[in-house]
Parts: sequence; structure tokens; C-alpha cells
Amino acid sequence: MTAQDGKPFLYVVVCAAGIAADVSKLITAAQERDWEVGVIATPAAMGGFFDTAAVEALTGRPIRSAWRTPGEPRPFPPPDAVVVAPATFNTINKWAAGLADTLAVATLCEAYGLGVPIAVLPCVADALAAHPAYNESLMRLRGMGVRFGDPHSGEDRQAFRWEYALDLVDR
Repeated sequence: MTAQDGKPFLYVVVCAAGIAADVSKLITAAQERDWEVGVIATPAAMGGFFDTAAVEALTGRPIRSAWRTPGEPRPFPPPDAVVVAPATFNTINKWAAGLADTLAVATLCEAYGLGVPIAVLPCVADALAAHPAYNESLMRLRGMGVRFGDPHSGEDRQAFRWEYALDLVDR
């Protein structure tokens, strides 16, 4: 299914990492590739990790972070693809374990069941990436068909390859 204007619909899941401040780069690149975009953020990411008003203006849609109430219409059409960027240690581990305690993680769990392409740009500090649970989570998600970009520690914001996530869902 696609958005009302016939364009494919991309969910962008944003996690609480400092690099999230640049998520508009991903949104703009997606729009340039003819995607409609809806943003779903973790509750922590909504706490000042990116400019929510600017993102809402860019997408023309509200950012989702909490579940809708019964009877409330779905604010986004079903996704044609999902990008998680930046993807944090916490979100990756909860997702791999199926712990859908936030709308963002529940959306990722559901996207797998829908069979849509999912791309992840991890942003995890080296010390956290060394934890055995993280590597097990990556293996599980890769086994589910999730496509990963290169790991990023968050140190060099200029080196984060936002657009690569789109290449991963387009292939």
C-alpha cells in the first residue's frame, strides 16, 4: 500500500542518540527519492534529541511516540519500508527480544510480521557494542532479514551515512 498521493510510505524510527539531531537529512533524502515519510520516535528521543517541530513541518505529519486510543484513526498508512536511524543499543536489544514496550519497538516488531524491508543504522558506543547481548541481537535481527548499515559510535556526526539506509530498503 502507498500513501494517498501514490508514493511509497516510509516509516522512520528515531531513537535517543545525539546524532538524531540530523534526522532531517534522512527525511529530505527520502523525499527526494519520492517517499512519503512518517516519523515514529522513542519516548526518550522526544526529550530533545531532535527538533520535533522542524521534522513535523518537513513531513507534514505529526510525530508518533505513543499509542493511539481505541477508535482513533491511524495517522499513517501501512509502511512500504521502515528505517531505524539512529538505532540505539536499547532499541536493538528490546526489538530482538520482542519487548514491545514503546510504540517505536512495537512498530518494529510488527513490521517484521508485515514482511516489509527494514534497514537499520546503528549508533552504539563501542563499550556497549562489546556487550554479548548486543551481538546476539544483531544476529537475531539479521536472521529475520533486517538490513544493517555500518556500525557507528556516534563520535563523528559527519560520518553518519543517513542516505545509506534508503539504499538498503531500495535494493
